[in-house]
Amino acid sequence: MTDKMPVLREPARRRRGGKKLLISLFILFVVILCVLFFNSSISKISSITVEGQRYMKAADIQKATGVTVGDAFFGTTAKTIEARVGKLKAIETTKVIKSFPGKIKIVIKELPTVAYEVSPKGEITAIMSNGTSLVAGSDVVVDKPILSGWKAGDPVKIELCKQLAAIPAQSLSDFSEIMPTASASYKDRIKIYTRTRFEVITAVSLLQSKIAVLNAVIETQEPGLITLLLADKYASFTPSDSENTDSAEKETTQ
Repeated sequence: MTDKMPVLREPARRRRGGKKLLISLFILFVVILCVLFFNSSISKISSITVEGQRYMKAADIQKATGVTVGDAFFGTTAKTIEARVGKLKAIETTKVIKSFPGKIKIVIKELPTVAYEVSPKGEITAIMSNGTSLVAGSDVVVDKPILSGWKAGDPVKIELCKQLAAIPAQSLSDFSEIMPTASASYKDRIKIYTRTRFEVITAVSLLQSKIAVLNAVIETQEPGLITLLLADKYASFTPSDSENTDSAEKETTQ
């Protein structure tokens, strides 16, 4: 008896053409969606807000971003905008928050204000810790020293601002006015007037190291002239009782 051989069926041919067509249609659909999206208003920047500034103008910060309302939202990263804004001299830190759809928020922190100055136009300007000046406005509370008699771009003035930034707020708030009084021995010598009616002669390079001595004299002595240079000296503006007696005796003798 002869065994019957099974009939082998030919495998069905796959319809590759149909699958390729579906893939092509899907890609075309995605491309159309992308084109429509990037040409729609939802993909554009709709608002740019600035927070945290005290003296800087929001318009100047927005200009530094390099983007404007209507630009592509995904065209620039937050890090790129932070780097651009961070180049402004008066800014200490920058944080950019992008919120879809279309919103960009810029949160900045200005460098600390260490002094004020009156400009040639009569405007009060705030001086930052790196020497940068910004118009402060007429309603500003002057709680830091006024710099007077300084030339623009003076390197001693810039160094003074750095030193003032390191001085405790309580001591700094007592400084009323700071003037340059350069001498042959001290090119950075300054004169400080305090709100407690003391006059202080010192140098920018010595200021930080002399603060403790200055505070001790102000807390224990009557208003007078304090010299804080190579040697520390103090002279009261009010003559002592013995000095008054000597003066009276001289007048009587005469």
